[in-house]
Amino acid sequence: MDGFLDKAQEQADAMLDKTTLDETAQDAWAEHGDKLDGLVDEHADKIGQGLDGATDFVSDKTGGRFDEQLDQGADSLRGGLDSLDGESGDDFGNA
Repeated sequence: MDGFLDKAQEQADAMLDKTTLDETAQDAWAEHGDKLDGLVDEHADKIGQGLDGATDFVSDKTGGRFDEQLDQGADSLRGGLDSLDGESGDDFGNA
């Protein structure tokens, strides 16, 4: 059983290795980034609606206690998505 546990530990360590994760993310972005930019631009309105729905859901479940943080997070996400293509102006709506 030690062999199995050792192998599982090695795999877990490899999955948690930040360098490997960063390299994997960079490779994925290099391969699929342009496609993602296009999809985000094409579906900005739907993304905005989903974000509004998610923040409304959490706000309802928490009784509005975290509305300020939800709004800040949503605005930050909208800004990050808008900057994916290096241009501003995607319309993700506002909460």
